[in-house]
Amino acid sequence: MFYYALKVGISALIIVAITEIAKRSSGFAALLAALPLTSLLVLMWLHVEGAKPELIAELSSQIFWLVLPSLVLFLLLPLLLRQGLGFWLSLAISASATVACYFALLPVLRKFGVQL
Repeated sequence: MFYYALKVGISALIIVAITEIAKRSSGFAALLAALPLTSLLVLMWLHVEGAKPELIAELSSQIFWLVLPSLVLFLLLPLLLRQGLGFWLSLAISASATVACYFALLPVLRKFGVQL
């Protein structure tokens, strides 16, 4: 139980820290948020828990391919906000477009032999 609390605590601390940093320096917070911290934490926790290197390698490869459609959110959200749409509507549209891109990417990846 302590181990899970530690994992949650470390993960939450990173998110809170980046949020607080953003209030002072959006550029530095963006740099930290752009780092694949979640992915790194997952890979490290799997290693600590004794996962086989093959599993970690497979997960890392799958993360790479799934990062690509997520970039749509970061391109579309600022565009919509700058056009005057409200935050929640812009976020909903951007997130929906990202989900659509995920669904569009999956058959393409399968066609090239990438299994998720």
